[in-house]
Amino acid sequence: MRAAALALPFALAACAPPATVPQIRTATVTAVGETDAVNSRDDAADDPGIWRNAADPAASLIVGTDKQAGLHVYGLDGKIRHFLDAGRVNNVDLAETPAGVIVAASDRSDPAQAHIALFRLDTKAARLLPLGRVPAGAGEAYGLCLWATPGALTAFIVIKDGAIRQVELDAARATGRIVRTMKLASQSEGCVVDARTARLYVAEEDVGIWRFDARPQASATPVRIARTDRARLFADVEGLAVAAEGDSNGGYLVASSQGDNSYALWRLSDEAFVGRFRIVDGKVGGTQETDGIEVKTGDYGPAFPEGLMVVQDGDNQPAQNFKLVSWAQVKARLGHE
Repeated sequence: MRAAALALPFALAACAPPATVPQIRTATVTAVGETDAVNSRDDAADDPGIWRNAADPAASLIVGTDKQAGLHVYGLDGKIRHFLDAGRVNNVDLAETPAGVIVAASDRSDPAQAHIALFRLDTKAARLLPLGRVPAGAGEAYGLCLWATPGALTAFIVIKDGAIRQVELDAARATGRIVRTMKLASQSEGCVVDARTARLYVAEEDVGIWRFDARPQASATPVRIARTDRARLFADVEGLAVAAEGDSNGGYLVASSQGDNSYALWRLSDEAFVGRFRIVDGKVGGTQETDGIEVKTGDYGPAFPEGLMVVQDGDNQPAQNFKLVSWAQVKARLGHE
């Protein structure tokens, strides 16, 4: 995470006439709750994942990284249920599979050789059980997201230099094989897959957001979805999440616009920009300099009846933590009820 001062919209230089970046309204929301702080100080909390308890949505769980020390499991009350010393893990994601709820994290313990750390989430005990580490090629592991399809579990691991490796996992054996490599030109981290459309979205921090076809046999050429225009989206572009609605391509792509402490949304059906918001002080504090985010729609109990958004707070004191936001509030403030 790189701190950045609040920047204002500016006039882009052009030949004639000059093009002006429009001023974009930024809505405000407040968090419903927050997690306990991570164990480490300074820049430590990074990325969350959400597991929904279908039988009792209010008993769902959050997994969050302390990138200096390991993984926390939280309840929706924000209390720590379990901490696992897993080393220097950066991004995290989870998926329901025949082998159970599998948690994967980008393991940057060796900055020269990337690994994917695999765990099983014991949902009854709210504990993580280590499964092993899968080699993922040269370079420093940074971003990570999972794509679960019938009979397969795929990880996309984003190397700090912008390389993206597609790894087919065998979670039961804690093994994997690289089936495809893609590349962005500069430092990248956040990624997410829309499983309904097989679209992989990746954030290139100083440049913008790109889309790839997630299928291993598809082209590795990216399509730009958004650029850091300092109006809709400010560098660094960090975490990405898919707020899915329906079974086809409804819902939103959500990005952490870290440079101005905001979050921006694009409609998934046509990838059009639809709005942005900040999380400000309320029942708990607001958020600044957010790295990782996650959004899961659906019923998560009385506090989150339409979905849950979890965001890393880079300025929480005495140590960083994660804020919990009602997705219904976000949509209402942006006029998308």
